[in-house]
Amino acid sequence: MTRQMLAAALAALLASTAFAAPGPGPAALRDAALHDDVAFDILEGLTTEVGQRLAATPAEARGRDWAVARLKALGFANVHVEPFTMPVWLRGDESAEIVAPFPQKLVVAALGNSSATPAGGITAQIVAFDGLAALAKAPAEAVRGRIVFVNHHMTAQQDGGSYGEIGAIRRTGPSIASKKGALAIVIRSIGTDHHRVAHTGVQNWSDGAQPIPAAALSVPDAEQLARIVARGKPVKMHLALGARMAGTGTSGNVVAEVPGRDPKAGIILVGGHLDSWDLGTGTIDDASGLAIVTAAAKRIMATGRPRRTIRIVWFGAEEPGGFGGEAYAKAHAGDRHVLVGESDSGADKVWRFELTAADRTVPIADRLALALSPLGITRGRDAAHGGTDVEPIAAAQGAPVIDLSQDTTRYFDIHHTADDTLDKVDPEQLRQNVAAWTAVLAIAAEDAEELGPVSPTAAK
Repeated sequence: MTRQMLAAALAALLASTAFAAPGPGPAALRDAALHDDVAFDILEGLTTEVGQRLAATPAEARGRDWAVARLKALGFANVHVEPFTMPVWLRGDESAEIVAPFPQKLVVAALGNSSATPAGGITAQIVAFDGLAALAKAPAEAVRGRIVFVNHHMTAQQDGGSYGEIGAIRRTGPSIASKKGALAIVIRSIGTDHHRVAHTGVQNWSDGAQPIPAAALSVPDAEQLARIVARGKPVKMHLALGARMAGTGTSGNVVAEVPGRDPKAGIILVGGHLDSWDLGTGTIDDASGLAIVTAAAKRIMATGRPRRTIRIVWFGAEEPGGFGGEAYAKAHAGDRHVLVGESDSGADKVWRFELTAADRTVPIADRLALALSPLGITRGRDAAHGGTDVEPIAAAQGAPVIDLSQDTTRYFDIHHTADDTLDKVDPEQLRQNVAAWTAVLAIAAEDAEELGPVSPTAAK
C-alpha cells in the first residue's frame, strides 16, 4: 500500500460512523495535542508547589488537596477523594562507610519498610554475592552476623525488561538475608545510571523474615565496594539507618470524571499514581503520568460529552505496594469498566501499544493502530498488563487493558532517586504522550464496539 493510500484509509477509518459524535475526530484531536501545554503546567505545578509525596504522610495529603483544586479548575466533574488507611514508613537519617581496609564514605538510601539500625549504627564484616541466586544458595553460616552486599548487572533497555528480573534483588533479597541471620543488607541500586545517587524502592518482609536494616548503594559506590571486596581482604562497613514504621496513616485516591452521555456504555479508567518516594520531587514517577492522562482527558472534555464516561484516578500509595489500586477495586467493584490503562513509566516517547481484549482481532485494535502510527507507535503482540494501579480492577472484572509503552532507555537512570526532578522532562516527548492518550480516549470513548471481558469467569 502506498503512503497516499494508507493516509486515505486512515482518514476514512477515523471518520467512520464509529465516531459519529459531534466535534473533531481522533486524528484532529491527536494532532492538536502535539501542541499541548496543560500536561506540563500540571507537572510543573505539582512538583513545585507540593514536591515529594511519600505515601500516607502530610506531603501526600497536600498533594491530594492540590489535585482536587487543580482538577476542579480544569473543569472535571465528580472530583473527590476516596481515603483509605495503611501502614506508614518513614526514612530518617542514613549513612554508610567502609571502615576497613580502605576507609571511605558511601552514598546510601534505605529501602522501603527497612528497619533502623541501633542508635549509632552497626559495624560488621561484608559478605558479597553476585546476584540473588548466589545469596539464596549461600549457607546460613556464611551470612549470619554479617552485612550482606548483593551486586548485579542491570542494562538499559527500551522496554525496561531487565527491571522485573533484577528488581527481585530489592524486593526479596532483604527477606532472604534476614532468614539467614544477616545483620543488614545493602544492594547495588536497581538502576542503569552511573550517577552518585542511590535508588530507593519498596521491599516487603516475607513470612518468617524479621525486619533488618536494608539499603541501596549508588551504582558507583556499589562498584567501588565490589572492587574493594575483590582485593581479597576482609571488608568492614559501618551502616546507620533511622528508618522506621510509624503506625497507620491515611492515603487516598483522587477521582475525577468526564461524564458520558450513555450511562450504559461503561467506564474508561485511566490514571497514574500521586504518591512518590521522598528523595526527589516525584516528577517522572509519576507526576508525569498523571499530567499526561489528565491533559488527554481534558482534550476530550473540551469537545463535548463522549459516549462513555472517562474516569481519571490519581492513585495514592502505589510505591509501597499498590494500596491505592486495591482500594479502588474494592470501592468500584459495582462499576463496569470497559477499558483500563495507566501511564507510569516516565515522560519519554510512547513507542508501542498493546491491547488485551476478549478477541485480539477486534476492529478497534486496527483503528488504534492507524491512529497511533503517525506518532511513531507500533502495535505489540504481547498481553497488556495496565500497571500496578489498574491491575486489581482489571483482574476482578476481566476488563480489557491497554498499554502505551514509553521508551524507558533512560528511565532507570532516574527512577526512585534524588534526580527525579522536573529538568529531566522533555516537553516535546511529553506532548507526544498526551497525543497518544488523546487518540486512544477519542476512539475508545466513542466506539460503538464492545470489547467484552478478557475472561468470562473473571468478570463474574
